[in-house]
Amino acid sequence: MTQHDSQPLPAHRPGASRQAPEAPHDPGPSRTTRLWMPALLYSLGFLTVYLLAICTPWGQRAENALFGLGEQGGEEAWLYPLSGAEYGSTPLPPLELSAKPTLMVGLAVIVVLTLVRRCWRQGCAALAVVILTTGSQDVLKSTILPRPDLVGAPENLLDQGFPSGHTAIPAALTLAAVLVVSPRIRPYVATAGVLWLACIAAYSATAGGHRPSEVLGATLLACACYGLATWLLLPAAVPGATRSPRALPVITLTSAMAVALVSGARNDTLTRSLVSAATAFICAALVWYAAVGRPAHTARRTRPALD
Repeated sequence: MTQHDSQPLPAHRPGASRQAPEAPHDPGPSRTTRLWMPALLYSLGFLTVYLLAICTPWGQRAENALFGLGEQGGEEAWLYPLSGAEYGSTPLPPLELSAKPTLMVGLAVIVVLTLVRRCWRQGCAALAVVILTTGSQDVLKSTILPRPDLVGAPENLLDQGFPSGHTAIPAALTLAAVLVVSPRIRPYVATAGVLWLACIAAYSATAGGHRPSEVLGATLLACACYGLATWLLLPAAVPGATRSPRALPVITLTSAMAVALVSGARNDTLTRSLVSAATAFICAALVWYAAVGRPAHTARRTRPALD
């Protein structure tokens, strides 16, 4: 009995517990090759929005009907005094004439952050996201993706182009910023960018400068470019998982909804205000997931095993 009592049964358990966590962190080829899926899904979403909203008669009628709700122009919008369209008013970036200066300042900030943090691959990817998004939206709107008149719309409703350039700027700059900032502040930078995007997207849709499909298309285009950039980056250079407060996603999206409601509000129509706010909230949720949600999963799949 003394021999049996002297045998330590759990002698090998500590060693087994050390080796157990290594298995889940072992990346496989099937996992790393799926990094192209977000870029493909965002691209398909972009194409679907264009085909349904612009290339079908019922899609055009649905969006044109929004312009019949309330007066033409953005004078009835709550944010009109900040749009820059009113004489003597200072535009909220990147509305009106502040679009190009906002883009230039954003690119300069990305370059400075890249030089300071010496994150060369992420910096190049961030610049590519902004340049590709803003450059391609201009080309797509002017030549590749025309707006055919399928319902005999008034001439003043044929000027808007797909996608929205004003919405593309905050979406692209937000997604580019999360590539070059420190992981500790990345979720908070994404929060600030998402709130900015919600404001610009809602106002662009409610003021009559763009339709909801054009605002949503610009956001999907920026997310597709971001997905392409992170796919081409080496796994070690992809933004990793960051520890942020659990309540931050709820706070961010709730605040984005509030900002969208205020920015999309009009004095003459509730329906148009709510549609604009809902579109802006979807844009904010898409960018938040692309910037904070997806990179964390890719980092868990590609990081090496810990000893």
